[in-house]
Amino acid sequence: MNEEQIRRLLEELRDGSLTVDQVLTDLRKLPFEDIGFAKIDHHRTLRRGFPEVIFAQGKTPQQVVAIAEGMLETDTLTLATRADEAVYEALAARFDEVSYDHDAQVAWVGQLPAPDESVPPLLVLSAGTSDLPVARQATLIARAAGCSVQEILDVGVAGLHRLLHYREALDQAGAIVVAAGMEGALPSVVGGLAAVPVIAVPTSVGYGASFGGLAALLGMLNSCAGGVAVVNIDNGFGAGLMGAMICRQSRRSNP
Repeated sequence: MNEEQIRRLLEELRDGSLTVDQVLTDLRKLPFEDIGFAKIDHHRTLRRGFPEVIFAQGKTPQQVVAIAEGMLETDTLTLATRADEAVYEALAARFDEVSYDHDAQVAWVGQLPAPDESVPPLLVLSAGTSDLPVARQATLIARAAGCSVQEILDVGVAGLHRLLHYREALDQAGAIVVAAGMEGALPSVVGGLAAVPVIAVPTSVGYGASFGGLAALLGMLNSCAGGVAVVNIDNGFGAGLMGAMICRQSRRSNP
């Protein structure tokens, strides 16, 4: 439940269109609802400005649907990450307005909000096409947070001139997410060019010695460029949300 919904609830109580008992029924679900196998954090949107997201991996499609049902009682949008086709099909059978991005493995019920034009855009870069699933997850999460996003794909250090072609986009961004596998060098390059925070996402892309993204993770943690923060391997969700939060903070400090 977000601030606008609570305000509407209180206004309807004041106007007499809702009774105290009806309002209590809605507020009773704050801050969370226990449905047995999960506890739904209905208060998260009000507290953090972004709803709880369902991590679908390891859950059955029926469990994801049940959690989504609870979340949609108080929110108009719910998202599931690491969602496979079975989860998407279960959501689509239960709800209207279900969308699915096959690359990102993100499903959502409801409409993504229109971007807040007062918030500077988040720039999402991928080193290679193989890093697209992680980059796309960051894009969708940032869009769900109301942030406009520009994606630029396949601009890794193997052809550095491709990145330099987009120098204007680097200068205009409020924050930059960089998804890279292999040796994970791209965030260091971007960090040396950009005047905004860079969020590095190591991906599990690479040959055997990349150790499923560990080489990229260690390379990014050892970056010599200042202003580069690192999230966990393949964590496009964390990078997209952090990037959106940084962009929103920039709006607050520059009204």
